Amino acid sequence: MRTDLIRKTALTAAGLAFTGGAIAGPVTAAYAASDAKPTSQTQSQGDRKPSGERQLGVRYEAQPNFYYCGPAAARNALSVQGKDISVDAMAKEMGTTEAGTNSINDITPVLNKETGKADAYHSVEISKPDADAKQTDQLRADVVKTVDNGRAVVANIAGTTTDTDGGIHSFEGGHYISVVGYRDNGAVVRIADSADPNTASYEVTVEHLADWIATRGYATS
Repeated sequence: MRTDLIRKTALTAAGLAFTGGAIAGPVTAAYAASDAKPTSQTQSQGDRKPSGERQLGVRYEAQPNFYYCGPAAARNALSVQGKDISVDAMAKEMGTTEAGTNSINDITPVLNKETGKADAYHSVEISKPDADAKQTDQLRADVVKTVDNGRAVVANIAGTTTDTDGGIHSFEGGHYISVVGYRDNGAVVRIADSADPNTASYEVTVEHLADWIATRGYATS
């Protein structure tokens, strides 16, 4: 059962089965194995486009183990500001353990500290099992505002969603992602996902993202 904003988001034995050091399940749901090397790549540079589009430049890095999704999402988010902070440093600041990172409320203060402004980010909760129209509209506005400010949103998600190309992304035990761009005035958002470098970047509708965040929360400007 999915719970509220403060639920731990690490994968548990009940959530996914491990086989030979990797996690069994769909490719798009796989986390980097614990002995994997971080993978870095540069995504497209920050660019304001016509028709309500903008995407920030991300110096992407995959998470090095199954429980570092929170630190990795924060690290990727901060990379759009030109910051290069190790995931180990992020994990230490957030209190991340093999049980994961407790909630978005452990990530927001770190984003503020590393951004250099105490009020750069705040946490927003979507408390219902399914996001309503008001919450979805607020998420859309928050993504557009944050990206226009040159920052990325960090979201705590759980469950399964489908991207705009039909790809399935499933994190029943919980996960953290970065939102690094938008198009169609925020109707579609760009995700940077540390779980698997093969699916490092994809787009989802803001409605799907809101439902993915439901019962949890996100850090936004």
